[in-house]
Amino acid sequence: MGRTVVVLGGGISGLAASYHLSRAPCPPKVVLVESSERLGGWIRSVRGPNGAIFELGPRGIRPAGALGARTLLLVSELGLDSEVLPVRGDHPAAQNRFLYVGGTLHALPTGLSPSLTLKVASLAMDSLCRGVFAGNSRELSIRSCFPSLFQAEQTHRSILLGLLLGAGRTPQPDSALIRQALAERWSQWSLRGGLEMLPQALETHLTSRGVSVLRGQPVCGLSLQAEGRWKVSLRDSSLEADHVISAIPASVLSELLPAEAAPLARALSAITAVSVAVVNLQYQGAHLPVQGFGHLVPSSEDPGVLGIVYDSVAFPEQDGSPPGLRVTVMLGGSWLQTLEASGCVLSQELFQQRAQEAAATQLGLKEMPSHCLVHLHKTKNQLKWRQSHDRTVEWPKEYPGRSRKQAPSILHVPGCQLLRCRDRDHLGAASVSTRSQRTYLVFCCLSSPPPQQPGRHRCRHLGSGRCGGGVSRHGAGPRGGATRAD
Repeated sequence: MGRTVVVLGGGISGLAASYHLSRAPCPPKVVLVESSERLGGWIRSVRGPNGAIFELGPRGIRPAGALGARTLLLVSELGLDSEVLPVRGDHPAAQNRFLYVGGTLHALPTGLSPSLTLKVASLAMDSLCRGVFAGNSRELSIRSCFPSLFQAEQTHRSILLGLLLGAGRTPQPDSALIRQALAERWSQWSLRGGLEMLPQALETHLTSRGVSVLRGQPVCGLSLQAEGRWKVSLRDSSLEADHVISAIPASVLSELLPAEAAPLARALSAITAVSVAVVNLQYQGAHLPVQGFGHLVPSSEDPGVLGIVYDSVAFPEQDGSPPGLRVTVMLGGSWLQTLEASGCVLSQELFQQRAQEAAATQLGLKEMPSHCLVHLHKTKNQLKWRQSHDRTVEWPKEYPGRSRKQAPSILHVPGCQLLRCRDRDHLGAASVSTRSQRTYLVFCCLSSPPPQQPGRHRCRHLGSGRCGGGVSRHGAGPRGGATRAD
């Protein structure tokens, strides 16, 4: 019988994993399991009463680098080329970004007033960490949050020199869409009907390739069976799998692992996360004081507002009819943490009022919005990637009644990330990177004998560091090791 791979989680990572597994030369039987009734995870697009598109999660994807190119290739393979809305390099949304300091919007990087020059580094980094990760810059790891900066410094002993010289080119796929993005220097892109068109197209493709998609089926547990197979217990049934790919939050996975993985479960459950509220606002007949992608807000300026994205500047095609100005206010940080700790009711009215006040104060949008959407990503989105994030958690080297060839295989690849094992013959260890609440780990399962003194297992990251950076090509190896399919 052929191999069976069960993919846990129907977000973009689970969908991408299923997609590349289904397109392998000898594809296994793939079963995608999603606890809710919808697929797409954080990616969710809502159409307003006037046809405007509001993104409750990510709103654009960066085409830069090999990962960005692979994502564009995926778009072409799914037949979505005509739906792409690019932001070209000469567009204001690509060229202009702002920092809200001292009650004023300052253009970056050269628009800060002389009185703020000495504080630009701390202000910009604080704002960037809040806007991207909703975290404290003093607690985050530059190695995990900004890998290109870290690699530049490690390679050339200078961040600026390293960025200028580069760390070497990675082979990239080629397509007409990729060439267009390079020629026009795209900074980001979206889809005409919203980014949720991407997971919707993936689902259609998967079902056409024979992938079983189970909705509304929360996983209740994972257990080891004879001959190294997995039993995936669902609410009303169960599945058996040779390999499991997990694309669910680390805290959820920690509760599903068997007793043999208790140290790993404890490591997963200890990973902290923060909440972020996304408030979409639309105004009729209003205008922005500046044109650009948006602005970030330092914690010293406003502890609750992370930043505001000017959606209508980047993607006016999604403004609806009659068109209205769309902005998205991101709320979180210490203000939201304090509210949660105090047991305050986190109502939609509270977030809407806070967002409207920020839009009025920082952008001069003092009129009432014609449409408003509030969505709270509670303790899941925008996570704290702390320092000392790389560590190894030992998986039991021996299993009672099982040989090493029968050891379990599971791959956890949420957030469009992937770990690749350097020593794929080493059994008995799981590499864990606590980069986020969705931890990335690999259990290796190969038939080759382990080395005499295996030492500690090492893996390395493949990925952009956030969901908007690209979808990795990945899949389960022929005997359970993590591999790259590209």
